[in-house]
Order: sequence, then C-alpha cells, then structure tokens
Amino acid sequence: MNIEELRAHARQARRDIVTMIYESGIGHPGGALSIIDILTWIYDMEVDLHATRRARVVMSKGHAVAAQYALLYQKGIIAREEFHTFRQIDSRLQGHPSVKSLPQVDATTGLLGQGLSVAAGMAAAKKRRQEPHRVFAIIGDGEMHEGQIWETLQQAAHMKLDNLVAIIDYNGFSSHDPVNAVINLEPLADKLRCFGWQVLELPNGNDMRQVADTLALSRHLTGKPLAIVAHTTKGCGVSYMENNGDWHSKTPTQQQYQQAMEELQ
Repeated sequence: MNIEELRAHARQARRDIVTMIYESGIGHPGGALSIIDILTWIYDMEVDLHATRRARVVMSKGHAVAAQYALLYQKGIIAREEFHTFRQIDSRLQGHPSVKSLPQVDATTGLLGQGLSVAAGMAAAKKRRQEPHRVFAIIGDGEMHEGQIWETLQQAAHMKLDNLVAIIDYNGFSSHDPVNAVINLEPLADKLRCFGWQVLELPNGNDMRQVADTLALSRHLTGKPLAIVAHTTKGCGVSYMENNGDWHSKTPTQQQYQQAMEELQ
C-alpha cells in the first residue's frame, strides 16, 4: 500500500472519529485524532484481522478507542450504522476496548498504565510459540506517569522481548493540562534507553511519510524491545481541536461538526 492510500485511509478515519463522537454525544476526539496516522499504518501494513495468529494491537490509552473502531470499520469488522451507538448501553462499541464486546480489539483496557503489561504478556507468549508477529502497545504520554508502565519497561527489557513495540503518543497533553507540567517526562528517550529499550523518535507522528519510514525501519531492529516516541498534535486535522486540551473529552456542536467535515475533506 502506498503513502497516498495510507493518507486517504487516515483522512477517512478522522472523519469517522468525529462523526462517531458527534452522533453519540460523547467521546475523546483529541487523543484519537493524534494517534490515527500511526494506527492506520499498523492496521494496513502489519495486522491481518482474519488470521488466527497475527500481530496484535493493545490500546493502552483506551479512551482513544474511537480511532480503533474507525479502522475496524474500514476492515469490515463493524458496520457504519453502529457509529451512533458508540458508548451507549449494550453497544459493541464501548467507551474503552472490550474483548467481550469486540474480540478484534485484542485487549480490554481502560485503567491507564495496564496496557503495556498486557502487551508484554502477549509478546512473551508469542516468543514461546515462536510466532513471528509483533505486539504494538499504544500508550498516552500522560499514561507514562503511571508506575506500572515503568515496571513493565524493566521486565520487558530483562526478557529481551524484541517483538514488543511501545508507541508513545506524545501529544503534550494530560487530559486538560500540559503533560510535562503535571510530571515532567523529559528526557524521555534517554530514560527509555536506560531501561534497556531501543528507541526511535518520530518527529511528526501525523506525517504519514515519517510514520511509514519509522515503522518500516522498526522491523529491522532486534535484540531489545522497541519504544517509538511519536511527537503528535492533539486533535490533529481539526483546527479548533489542535493543541487544545479542552478537546481531550468533548463533543462538537452541529456547527463545529460541519466545520470539521469541511476541514477533513
């Protein structure tokens, strides 16, 4: 799949994320829009949802699950008619990933900090079974404040889980406040290396060319687990949401929705 096709899929997913949240009246658009380019590459280039043994994606920042649902729609796993049921009672599209509702989300997450541990367990199981597939853990930058993340960083390095890829969605906001004003993560890349991980920095995680180059390169790195520090823009693609912490969790009005759809053409 070429870069233009990947960009088109990401643009469609952005429209669907905003539509899903608008129609249901609730959701987290900012963090879903910041990670969608990277998720698009992963689902288009690495995940075969129809295979029994395959690459896995753990949305540790589970509140951004609208991004995952938008891509599962593209893969024919969910129907467009389900968008308006997002986060509603008895819907398959719960507000955080749930394997009980939708097994293709790979892991039930929601309580921040736990997803990397789940992904490490999956990676360890794949090692034992000698499966070639990778496990991707999508982590929020604010989630890096959780102690369980750092425990797992140590354990995964000790076990040499080089089939584990932790992608840190570094959009700079922890809910409404700047993430480094809450607890400063820097120097993040150096800290990850000190914990025994290989690290790639992605200067613009919303530029599909950079995303593709970085993730393609990551396939060739072995011997240690890999962390990708992806610098992204919260709310990327919708002007009034970009770098605005208020859009961590907020629903657009009808006028705002129409503006977003125009901007995302």
